Amino acid sequence: MATNIGSVLKKPARIPITNIYMDGDYTGEVIVGSQGKIANVNLDTGSSTLAFDGQFYNPSQDTSAQLTNIAQEVIYGRGSWVGAVVSSDVCIGGTTVKEVNFAVAYVESKEMFGKANGIMGLAYTRLNSAFTLPGKTWPPKYHYNQIQNGSVTFVDPYFTQLEKSGIFANKFAFYTRRSKISHAKTNPSADPLNHGYLILGGGEESTDLYDSSKPFQIVRVLDDVWYNTNLKAIVVGSSDPITVPPPTKGSGNLTNSIIDSGTSSITLSQELFDAVIARLSSGDNKQFAHAMRAGYLPMGSLNRKLWPQLDFILEGVDGDVRIEVSPQNYWQVNSPERGYATAPLRGDGERLKGRSILGLPLMNGYFTIFDRSEDRTGVVKFSPRR
Repeated sequence: MATNIGSVLKKPARIPITNIYMDGDYTGEVIVGSQGKIANVNLDTGSSTLAFDGQFYNPSQDTSAQLTNIAQEVIYGRGSWVGAVVSSDVCIGGTTVKEVNFAVAYVESKEMFGKANGIMGLAYTRLNSAFTLPGKTWPPKYHYNQIQNGSVTFVDPYFTQLEKSGIFANKFAFYTRRSKISHAKTNPSADPLNHGYLILGGGEESTDLYDSSKPFQIVRVLDDVWYNTNLKAIVVGSSDPITVPPPTKGSGNLTNSIIDSGTSSITLSQELFDAVIARLSSGDNKQFAHAMRAGYLPMGSLNRKLWPQLDFILEGVDGDVRIEVSPQNYWQVNSPERGYATAPLRGDGERLKGRSILGLPLMNGYFTIFDRSEDRTGVVKFSPRR
């Protein structure tokens, strides 16, 4: 059981975050183990595991580490890893918790962690499955097939451990401006556009980060695995809404969309993306379809004032919610290099079986609160960011 070293039910913690280590995805710092190693971890609402790269953190060198018989293997859209579950001290936002369960990856795909040191999943426990094995899982000795033959168990995610320990309220918030690194400056880390905040245990009190004169738009979370949402329609400019169908029984998807801070694009089901492209290319705008499918343009060829706003209509707690994604957010300039623009809006190539991943571009225009304490399985609140 995780235990708190600090005070109970602390005030919300504001943690600086940056997108420069994960090519657009945001990372924040945590401190792990008796040696106080500072790790940059990817902040991901699309997964639940706290994991560190085994090349960065070695339990054998941590006098606070406790080994277990538990192992995990996790597959993401961008990569995968296999690792041992251990427990040790972890500090975030000035608050240390002892006996935090996390994984140490000893096999990983090449680009899994990028220039970061690990990942911090912010979704729910049911997504954090693991396997109990006959012996200690560190030092590394179990391969993928052996792990899969273990007994299935579940590990409380790090944020869940923080909340259960009475440290923070059961909510967190993101303030971001970009989903792709801005290369407008010679040193991207000096560009304010590449930085933001994660607020643990709060959100509404941070009125300097959003327009508090307007009420939050509140999207219902329909299942506590991912932040599962019901995307009802997409509106391209002033055209008629494109209706989004519910998931088919054969897809295995619980809903037709999830909100995912760990994805630097809005990835639509292929059929839905094609419908959006058709609306963009209507009339005299045939070149819009080509540009969007290419996803890459010299900035001299891009006039974002000519591109329409995209409105995402989602099921809310009190009626439908309309989240606006401006051309400034679905065409991000000075990326992947100065003088060029990238479109973080794409189709899934039918890989997601009808589900859309509503990633960072949906959030970039808003201060976004993931409040797991409201409604039955939580809500996501949006207010225009300052």
